[in-house]
Amino acid sequence: MVRRRSSLSQSNGPGAEQYAPGEGEEHTDAGGDNAEAGPAAANTALVAARAGSELQRLIAKAHPPGLYLVATPIGNLGDISLRAIALLASADTVYAEDTRHSGRLLSHYGIKARLRPYHEHNAECERPAILSALARGERLALISDAGTPLISDPGFKLVRDSAEAGHNVFSVPGASAPLSALVCSGLPSDTFLFAGFLPSRQQARLTRIRELAGISATLIFFEAPSRIAETLVDLADGLGDRLAVVARELTKLNEKLARGSLREIAADFAVRESIKGEIVIVVGGAIAGDVSEAEIEARLANELPAMSLRDAAKSVAEDLGVARKRVYEIGLRLQRGGNGSRDDA
Repeated sequence: MVRRRSSLSQSNGPGAEQYAPGEGEEHTDAGGDNAEAGPAAANTALVAARAGSELQRLIAKAHPPGLYLVATPIGNLGDISLRAIALLASADTVYAEDTRHSGRLLSHYGIKARLRPYHEHNAECERPAILSALARGERLALISDAGTPLISDPGFKLVRDSAEAGHNVFSVPGASAPLSALVCSGLPSDTFLFAGFLPSRQQARLTRIRELAGISATLIFFEAPSRIAETLVDLADGLGDRLAVVARELTKLNEKLARGSLREIAADFAVRESIKGEIVIVVGGAIAGDVSEAEIEARLANELPAMSLRDAAKSVAEDLGVARKRVYEIGLRLQRGGNGSRDDA
């Protein structure tokens, strides 16, 4: 069942929507005027008091100087942590991708922070000023439009340079669209690979997908609504018809998860007239033997012109996680079919 939630940006990637604090929050008044009477009301009051007391303690705490990477909600304003609120309230400066967008989040919690932009277009110019502020002992916070900073967002060079200069770097964990999609997917979560956005051009996208085909870990991608249908087809062609989940509008009013094989989900999205919201794709990892013969042939065709069949079979088998004998036999058939390659040595 889809629950009514507040409207925020859905994922850590670009194209985040604007905050709309309080919009669409869930309300349950089934018990009428007396719904909060009795022990439940007393417990609710206790929880609120304890949470408020803890927040006051965190705000009053003397936080050491350094760079704080603060996660913010990906869809539901209630998903921000008490520690995140405290750090944003006490930071000397908060750096954000879009100050207008993040300003709505801070305003919702009454945080009057000094906001400065930090994004891919001004990072090279802004980074020296941030490092200078850290050298003066300031407390700086970095946030993305939504979710955990640096996940498909700028910031890793800032973290690298801050650490190299000897400054403290702290993580204030919280919401993350890739992890939220993974744990809801029902696919193995013990080992996973977040691959971000695939290339927008199809040939480059297929090349990247084939590079990932032999990985046994669950794969996680971001994708834009305008490309989701064709990307699902390319994933099925490059990986095989694996089980997958497409998550949209995570933690928001219209949160939806589509489950099935890649081709089933691709067929579903192909006939949809309008697809909105940031999207996370979760795909099952490679299982020994599930790599298609066409994929092995394509990889061998790239390798054989530069090496012997024995070496090519070894390289492709290791990359795709399949038996070397199987790859070698496919290579022999390719050679007999007249494909140009070096003799086996």
